[in-house]
Amino acid sequence: MKVGILTIGDELTHGMIQDTNSFLISREVTSERWHVTAIMAVGDDGNVIRDALKYLMERSDAVIVTGGLGPTADDKTTMSIARTFGLGLYTDESVLRHIKERFEKFRIAWTENNTKQAVFPQGAIPLYNPIGTAWGFSLKKGGKIIAVVPGVPAEVKRMVPQSVIPLLRAEFPEAVRYSAKRTIKLFGISEAKIDETIAGAGMDIPGISIGFYPRFPENHLVITSQGDDESSTLRNLDRAVARAIGRMKKYVFGYDDATLEGIVAALLTEKGLTLSVAESCTGGLITDRLTNIPGSSLFFDRGIIAYSNGSKMELLEVPAAVLERHGAVSEETAVLMARGVRKLGKTDVGLATTGIAGPTGGSEAKPVGTVFVAVAGEAESVCRTFHFRWDRRRIKEITSQWALEILRRFIVEGGAK
Repeated sequence: MKVGILTIGDELTHGMIQDTNSFLISREVTSERWHVTAIMAVGDDGNVIRDALKYLMERSDAVIVTGGLGPTADDKTTMSIARTFGLGLYTDESVLRHIKERFEKFRIAWTENNTKQAVFPQGAIPLYNPIGTAWGFSLKKGGKIIAVVPGVPAEVKRMVPQSVIPLLRAEFPEAVRYSAKRTIKLFGISEAKIDETIAGAGMDIPGISIGFYPRFPENHLVITSQGDDESSTLRNLDRAVARAIGRMKKYVFGYDDATLEGIVAALLTEKGLTLSVAESCTGGLITDRLTNIPGSSLFFDRGIIAYSNGSKMELLEVPAAVLERHGAVSEETAVLMARGVRKLGKTDVGLATTGIAGPTGGSEAKPVGTVFVAVAGEAESVCRTFHFRWDRRRIKEITSQWALEILRRFIVEGGAK
């Protein structure tokens, strides 16, 4: 089956935000082994929306549209689609009641223009939005399907797999085969190296396709299996996943929707361990990631941003002599920070980062991107040195990733006790 993708919004064509919706949708479509014929982004212009829609419909069996379903005057998608096919508009009273109830639930003041979010072209079927106010809709014209969802990426991420994909499967049953996929999440290995490794892993299994998806600082390998029956489809997927993992096991930290911070949190909780964190160059990013996990109070005691030398001495008991001799960015300081925050929090484990995120502050001996990550347990401490070559934000992100990965390995290998 051929699917076209149309994203709508001046914020896209003006370069104000990135078009992540096309990526999310195309990933879902291709995982079904359907073909994306074209991806287009247009502004909030009714005539341009009409022309783009006609172009995609001429080349596709279905078109998935995002954006322009909100309550404001620049949200023109519904009206534009109705005019394209000479259709009137109607207000779905049950959808309108649902939207009003959501406003009441979250104590949001109602304004009459929100009624627009329950207005659809004649003949359209509303598509439930589980997390937002604007509903989507589907419209069948000339044996083809137009599925429209709001442009908020979080809503697209929920509505496309939950509503749109099942709709297309039902409308085009001849295009449906059994399908299953697994995402292998890797860290510490480049996309090119993954490709090279997979090439020799014997992945020529019937119905198996492979996709590479960089998610800095991670790399995701998505393995999709399709077949004529469920058992063989799942069996082939398991074979492919096992072969991939066999070649890259030391770089694999999780699967599917798992996050590194979630995995670390589960390990700490499972083993009954507590954690304190001292951050310098990461500025609280590690603490933010860990406390985004529900139930983090079970293992997380405190996070300290010890940015200055004074704070390292005062809060973490790093001796002035160590800072003077080795510097704030050093293995010695990192280890003492980890031990100091562990002592301060009276926790099983202490984690610390210190480094030069740039763009200034580097030297010949310690250039920008020099980072130290340390973990301290009751009897053992480890520290790793890195030399990154990215901008300030990416250095912070990859340092937080390595800190969590080093902590994960430390726990798994028994260093925490």
